[in-house]
Amino acid sequence: MDSRTLRALSRELVRELGMLSMQCGTLQLTPVEAHLLIELEDAPATNQQLADRLRIDKSNTSRPLARLVERGLIAWQAHPSDGRSKEATLTDAGVQQLERLHLQMDEKMALTLAQLDEQEQQQVWEGCLRYRSALSRARRQQTYSLRLIGPADNQAIAAVIRSVSAEYGLTADRGYGVSDPNLDRLFETYQGERSRYWVIESDQGEILGGGGIAVLAGSDGAICELQKMYFMPALRGLGFGRRLVLQALNQARELEFTQCYLETTACLREATALYESLGFEHLSAPLGCTGHSDCEIRMVRALAPEPQAK
Repeated sequence: MDSRTLRALSRELVRELGMLSMQCGTLQLTPVEAHLLIELEDAPATNQQLADRLRIDKSNTSRPLARLVERGLIAWQAHPSDGRSKEATLTDAGVQQLERLHLQMDEKMALTLAQLDEQEQQQVWEGCLRYRSALSRARRQQTYSLRLIGPADNQAIAAVIRSVSAEYGLTADRGYGVSDPNLDRLFETYQGERSRYWVIESDQGEILGGGGIAVLAGSDGAICELQKMYFMPALRGLGFGRRLVLQALNQARELEFTQCYLETTACLREATALYESLGFEHLSAPLGCTGHSDCEIRMVRALAPEPQAK
């Protein structure tokens, strides 16, 4: 699936869900007004908090909130800890309107689910969760770029690797990546026909992480190794680890590798969990000759056929 196809499908979903309509069901509520009522169901919230939750500008919540106040569905109250702010809260009429909204929307969704058997319903649920997660990660990554390493990146990515290695106690004397004699010239190191290295750069021009692939040393050339995956703390939790690994796996297939191998250590628990979620399997013994004597975790995954997402 390409981006244009997914955009077309997303538009159809928006239309079928009635998000372009001026009201929800038979109720005089626009989709934004309905979302605002739902967000206020659990607790009061400020205009800014509501805008943040709906992923829209504050100015685009102000008018719908004013309309809801005029109709007696919400009311403003003093913020309990900030005298300069007010919180919106549901009135009794708002609670009743929200109950009617839920009943109508639940009935509509039940009719949709009636078109699917139990297995299909589970597939839709899992697919929607993955799509939502991907949308969230993409939103958080908008101020960064993932690109191939350039000559000017050598010093910055070497500093990242040294900093993260020191953070986790991955010292050079134990055979970790920081001991690589080519650490300060990674651009030149990854210029081979079957080698790639990517860096992640902030919109301020700061290199915050990277990772790459190359032919596994000591192999017959059919296996690549995932190498030098290091992220600074500011980059963690944004989904770039998954994105970079997927980028590497796709590139490895294009370069006609049949397997991707990696070595890591137990102190990098988040990384190991990521690799497992992407289909990497644990090995009892190492492959090739990496020289990473203290990397006690070895994993591999097949590159063909196209993997099933977990």
